[in-house]
Amino acid sequence: METGSPDDTGTAGATEPTEPVRDQPVWTGLPPGLLRMRRLLLVVWLGRLTLAAGLLPGLFLGPFWAALALLPAALLAWGWVMLERNWRSWRYAERADDLLIGRGVLWWEETVVPYGRMQLVEVTSGPVERHFGLASVQLHTAAAATDATIPGLDPAEAERLRDRLTELGEARSAGL
Repeated sequence: METGSPDDTGTAGATEPTEPVRDQPVWTGLPPGLLRMRRLLLVVWLGRLTLAAGLLPGLFLGPFWAALALLPAALLAWGWVMLERNWRSWRYAERADDLLIGRGVLWWEETVVPYGRMQLVEVTSGPVERHFGLASVQLHTAAAATDATIPGLDPAEAERLRDRLTELGEARSAGL
């Protein structure tokens, strides 16, 4: 029997949910600067290796041995694609009582950090990250297994997230 046909005994098109609709988290992805930084590091390191693997054997052992450069070049191409897949997999969501951090290409890993369990929220930025205008937020809790990091954020977003998480952590832990 078709839905909405004249033989229907119920109202056409009306559906009743079997379960209450839960609030889905609003995921935020990482900025593209992190992908650019990681790809540049990949090209710098594997580019040098490709050049060395092709040039040195080609000069000393003959042109046939210059084909050794194909292996690091293939690794560079594979890494280029994998870096984007990994970058796309990272995301985070702020909920009412906790922070969700999701990541993973083959194995999805989702970390839930309750605001009341946070002991320290750090914003770090190394020299390469600073050059690309990036910062990381690291969350520390009492259990070392739940320490979490959100890499490659815009510094203003990292500071906003640090301040918000610290504020929520203090408010939630006040009742403990």
